[in-house]
Amino acid sequence: MSKHIIKHILSLIPTLLGVTVLVFLFIHLIPGDPALVILGEHATEEGIISLQKQLGLDKPLFLNLDALSQILKGEANLSEGSKVFFDSQYFRFLGRLLRGDLGRSIHERTPIINTLKQKFPATLELTIFSMAFAIAIGIPAGIISATRRNSVFDNLSMMGALAGVSMPIFWLGLMLIYFFGVILGWLPTYGRLPVDSSLETITGLFVLDSIITRNPQALLLVFKHLAMPAIALGTIPMATIARMTRSSMLEVLHQDYIRTAYAKGLKERVVVTRHALKNAFLPVITIVGMQVGGLLAGAIMTETVFSWPGMGKWAYDAILARDYPVVQASVMVITIGVAVINLMVDISYTYLNPQIRYE
Repeated sequence: MSKHIIKHILSLIPTLLGVTVLVFLFIHLIPGDPALVILGEHATEEGIISLQKQLGLDKPLFLNLDALSQILKGEANLSEGSKVFFDSQYFRFLGRLLRGDLGRSIHERTPIINTLKQKFPATLELTIFSMAFAIAIGIPAGIISATRRNSVFDNLSMMGALAGVSMPIFWLGLMLIYFFGVILGWLPTYGRLPVDSSLETITGLFVLDSIITRNPQALLLVFKHLAMPAIALGTIPMATIARMTRSSMLEVLHQDYIRTAYAKGLKERVVVTRHALKNAFLPVITIVGMQVGGLLAGAIMTETVFSWPGMGKWAYDAILARDYPVVQASVMVITIGVAVINLMVDISYTYLNPQIRYE
């Protein structure tokens, strides 16, 4: 068991290293100069060059070819070979990352880690409740559809699942805002809390903070603000989980041991919950893990539509501002989150199917 876990942890290292290269490369392929964005269109060339030096944007991206050329020509000692790698933007970024330093925002000129502590809990809370909504609706719908195959409920739920997968998040979000926020006026359309609300923040997770501080009024407001973004973000995972649960359950329900359980006189509820569901759960857990990662990565659209102050909107604003360090930091945090979730899914396999431990 320990070897299995260590193996998966070590496999994350090349994955995360490859992600740093891809993120760094793609970010710098975005047209536009951060120095020009900060100084404005009327900035002088001298001012742009000076700001680029301050921000380290004048350094080579990956390799210092000038230092490499000097070494090859014999004009520099091999002891100065470290400049080939470490005197570049990527290796400076990687070195800061290994030290736990995410750098400073180019646009706001503040440490990224301070802003991250405010943005990450908002995205995490939205992801948790979106996935809770998806699981609470998707798994029961898939189980009932499988046990009542070709029934009216089965047909309606699978049509709903197909519609849920097909609807774009931004369109669904706008429809929810228009119907529940504008026409009915039941739910707020943006933010996590009203501006004039009083909530003592401890963890940054407003639901948990409301419970800790025993503030039921704030808790109700938090749930109202969470409702529409969580539904919009969780609709696609809900539909995917429902379809996968139904497919996996149908495959298991046709196995011989299920027919034997029925032949012994066991009730349908016992057969489904104790025998079929456990064996059908492996592919469902895989899908749930993938969907959690998708929620973290796909929160940009939802947070932008609902003005949710999380990492998604933060990354979107950083892309528009050409704020490379912020985009790199947000993508790396999301990548690490997805990798950790996949690791947890792999470990959970060993508990649901002990044979995996010995493969």
